[in-house]
Amino acid sequence: MQDDRIATRDDDEIDLIALARGLWAQKWLILAVTLLVTAGAAAYAFLSKPVYEAKLFIMPPTQNDIAELNYGRGKSNELDTYSIGHVYGVFTRNLQGESVRQNFFREIYLPSLPEQARQGAMDRLYEAFSKQLVVKGGGKDAPDRYSVSVQGGDPTQATEWIKAYALRASKAAELELIKNVTTEAAVRARNLEQRIVSLRENAQRIREDRIQQLREALQIAKSIGLTTPVINSSGAVDVIVEGSNKLDYQRGSKALVAEIAALESRATDDAFIPELRPLQMRYNFYKKLNIDPESISVYRQDGSVEVPQSPIKPRKFFILGVGLILGCILGGFVALMRLFLGKYDSHE
Repeated sequence: MQDDRIATRDDDEIDLIALARGLWAQKWLILAVTLLVTAGAAAYAFLSKPVYEAKLFIMPPTQNDIAELNYGRGKSNELDTYSIGHVYGVFTRNLQGESVRQNFFREIYLPSLPEQARQGAMDRLYEAFSKQLVVKGGGKDAPDRYSVSVQGGDPTQATEWIKAYALRASKAAELELIKNVTTEAAVRARNLEQRIVSLRENAQRIREDRIQQLREALQIAKSIGLTTPVINSSGAVDVIVEGSNKLDYQRGSKALVAEIAALESRATDDAFIPELRPLQMRYNFYKKLNIDPESISVYRQDGSVEVPQSPIKPRKFFILGVGLILGCILGGFVALMRLFLGKYDSHE
């Protein structure tokens, strides 16, 4: 019929009024397509498995949190202290590092999958895991604030995973820092030990040299028959002990024999080395230095981590809205196609 066709003013110009009438005539078709698409969107929105997201926010530690790492460090000990930025940097590198992520993937993620799912390609499984667990760095407003999020169908499991992942990164950072501290302490202790050994060896050589000097002085004293110290013009006795003097023989053979015997019977020279005791104290400190991991915290949790109650996917009302709009568009497109096909058929 005339009313069912698209009227044209010219061959290439469409009469919009006639077009609107033609679409209105197919309103039930447009409505049916719209309802069909919307029903499909609703089925997807309400039947697809919900996805929950647990999120953990992380901040740098306090000075008190890292005090254990700086025990015995400072300018007086020639070892620089660890700053908050350095400690937090070690943690965030581990938090974003592949080692912690891959270990978590092997030890936590894979065992949680069904047996059949674990038979798939490992690279694809790891890619899916990387989409579920996301680490984001701080923005411009809070550059030190990091976030770790885990998405999954089980909200309780997602919450446990996010805590476990942060804990693993923390343990890895603590082990790295403690290893650095103990290695530096061991090197320092080894250097001090070498210094102590050198001082003792040098003291022994000095004692042996002194014995040799005294033996020569004893020979001179015996050759001139001097058994007691020489008395000077003022009536005082010249006595030289532990000195390196060419006139040691003036002390007399008795004193020289006694000093030689004392030097030869000396078991250790430690009491005669002024620098030794402070060095030994520092050596014992570094040798016995032990860091308690329980006293260290390389990050602070910003806020609490609660089990998510509402899923982030699917967004039901959004999907319904998109389905409704797409249904209207598709229904109108189908109606237009029928109008144009009807026009061409009438021309033929």
